[in-house]
Parts: sequence; C-alpha cells; structure tokens
Amino acid sequence: MTPEDRAHFVRANTEILSPPLVPEVRLHLAHEALPIWQKTEEELGEIGLPPPFWAFAWAGGQALARHLLDEPLVVRGKRVIDLASGSGLVGIAAMKAGAASVLAADIDAFSVAAIAINAACNDQTLAVTAEDLLSSPPPEADVILVGDLFYEQGLAGRCYAWLEKAQARGTDVLIGDPGRSYLPKDRLRAIAHYSVPVTRELEDAEIKKTAVWRLA
Repeated sequence: MTPEDRAHFVRANTEILSPPLVPEVRLHLAHEALPIWQKTEEELGEIGLPPPFWAFAWAGGQALARHLLDEPLVVRGKRVIDLASGSGLVGIAAMKAGAASVLAADIDAFSVAAIAINAACNDQTLAVTAEDLLSSPPPEADVILVGDLFYEQGLAGRCYAWLEKAQARGTDVLIGDPGRSYLPKDRLRAIAHYSVPVTRELEDAEIKKTAVWRLA
C-alpha cells in the first residue's frame, strides 16, 4: 500500500471533528471503533491488528493538548517531540501553542498519513517519522510529549527508560494519562487534572479523570 493509498483510506473512513476537550483542533476521526478496525484489517489482509489509534482522540492526548493550549509557555519557542503521536493531536496543539518545531513520531504507517492530513487541516507544519524512536538514544529536544502510551507493560517499560535518558540530558517530559495500568505514578508529578469525555466503545466510562504528569 502506497502513502497515497493510506491517505485515501484515512479520508474515506473518518470525518473532520473536534475532540471534546480541544475544540481548537480539527482532526479526521472515526465515529465508531469496530467498523474502522475491521476495515483496517481488510486493507492490510491481517487479522488481530491493534486498534487504529490514529482514528481516535484518546483521553491522555486530549488532556495533554488542552494543557499545552492553556499553558503555552511549556512549548513556546521550543523543539518538541510528540511520541506515539497517533492522530497528531498533541503535536498540532504544541504548534498552535507556539512551538518552534514538532517531530511527530509513530510507527503506524496509517498514523503517519493521518498526522500529515490533520496538520494540514489545522494549517500547521509538523515533521513526521515512522521510526521507532525508542530503539535509539533520544534525539535532541527541549520537550518530549507522551499522550496515553502506558497501557501495555513491555511498551511502558521501554518508554519510561527512554524518557529517563532524555530527562537526564535536560529534556522536559510531559505525559498525559487517564490512569493506565503501567503508568509509574511514583516517579512522576501531576501538574494538571482534566475530566475528558470519551466513548464507551474504547473506555470503561464516558468521562475519564485524566492527569498531565511531569517526569520528576
């Protein structure tokens, strides 16, 4: 499948909507989880694929994006990495808040397509990569943003170890998380709290209590 095919798939299976907590941002989002999940499997000819994370505004990402727009000095004039960017929501919010640059990273090729489309939809320019940044030392950056990535034990461990290395070099690390099982809360400091509207198709409640954390 070519990049053009993936971009067409994103546009054909989503609508332009604004996440409830971040009405300033417009994204190509799916109304329902199951249909787009099934279509993604059909397109790739594989069964049991992970959800199309790029097609939804997850609670952690919404909270983090809201925080950046409310507290723009966190990223204004700074080099930012949006790790596991998904739809690009957090990176787009960072650019709207005045970031000097944003590198949106996601290993899902559909996400790469969605980020580019969503950035254009918001008149923003982001650099995008499908490279697994966790496999290499953290790139130079002033701020690393992580929205909702601590849902799986192995991934959470890799991510935290990588973020520690970045923080040791002076990079500010902010995490948006609605209480996922593998978030190392004892090593983080909560700096903001939000009630995020979500869908019961993806979550266990219609409102997720979500925090923005800073790596201490």
